[in-house]
Amino acid sequence: MAHTSTSKKQLLSRVRRIKGQATALERALDEETECTAVLQQIAAIRGAINGLMAEVLEGQVREHFGSTGEDMQHRQDDLEQIIRIMRSYLR
Repeated sequence: MAHTSTSKKQLLSRVRRIKGQATALERALDEETECTAVLQQIAAIRGAINGLMAEVLEGQVREHFGSTGEDMQHRQDDLEQIIRIMRSYLR
């Protein structure tokens, strides 16, 4: 995935923030923090994951469907791959 290498620093920064949020969630559960705070942390992690998914997916779509040099079969294969990933993600 070449498009991830162009924004590698940004993507890794997002992943590290998500990792920090997950660590905070683990700590909150371990310390038996109030349920509303735990739920809020889970929602924040979900939002961060969704943002990461959107950014990587946008790069994929722009890379594979923005260029005019691809043949139709290659584009169709790429489209099917993206659809499979999205269906898996949305389950």
